[in-house]
Amino acid sequence: MLVKIRPGAQLSGAEQEFVDCLRSFPTSAFAAIDAHVGDNGTRQIDAVLITQRGITVVEVRGFRRRQSGILSAHADEPWTISDAPADFDDENTANPTERLEQAVYAVKSKLERALIDPGHVCGVVALIPLRGVVVRPARTNLRSSIDVVVANVPDATELRIYLEGFAAGPRSWSADRVISAATALGVTAPSRAELLADGFDELAPHSHLPADVPVAPVPRTPPPPPRGPSRAQHAVTWAVVAAAVIGMLVVFGVVATAVARDEPRPDSGQETTSTTVSPSPPPYRPRDCYPFQTDC
Repeated sequence: MLVKIRPGAQLSGAEQEFVDCLRSFPTSAFAAIDAHVGDNGTRQIDAVLITQRGITVVEVRGFRRRQSGILSAHADEPWTISDAPADFDDENTANPTERLEQAVYAVKSKLERALIDPGHVCGVVALIPLRGVVVRPARTNLRSSIDVVVANVPDATELRIYLEGFAAGPRSWSADRVISAATALGVTAPSRAELLADGFDELAPHSHLPADVPVAPVPRTPPPPPRGPSRAQHAVTWAVVAAAVIGMLVVFGVVATAVARDEPRPDSGQETTSTTVSPSPPPYRPRDCYPFQTDC
């Protein structure tokens, strides 16, 4: 790991222990110690780490005395170790979460103003106990992307695991991109040769994405020719045709039979014999008439 300390920086005992831990890791990363970002460099940040997979901002806290036990860390409450208040060597605040979140925001804003996409920026509070002191658990998650890691030189396993996998994903930080980010943050940038020797990838200048791998076109297979009708389909077709022919013959036979049985009509010019009987007049019966009878 490449570690660059700001010229003139005065490191505390915990910060120097943290630097010794970083220098012992084989991880490909760049660490800027005691970085000053924000407007006119007013925001002091203990460390900014850039790995091949992302950025994490570090808030380092040491202890005034040998304090071991069970760590209880919360985002909005004072931290304790075995129910006793954590005796940090920094008197700025009893809870370092707020200071860390401000540092994460400052780094992200600084890179964005320089037109550099920072991606997802994480944050970690590194608690550095005195050597020989055991504080557990060695890693705790406070909230999304904010963790607490306990480490010193004899016991730095959790810190190394965190740095190697805190932003697992494709390699998006090339050597040129790291140099651009360091310049934007105002920290001492390593040389390109140092980054390449440390394991960073060499991509095109200002590129933050891995090179595209050409994908071979998938050969298009022509659809198979349509299959001919099967024997069963042939049989069904001929059965339908035969039924249609038989039906037509039956219809023709019925029509022919009806025509043959129908009697011919008589011609309109021939005389017809009427069978209607005319009524005969009633028999004559004489009537007796009286004198002066008008209807007699």
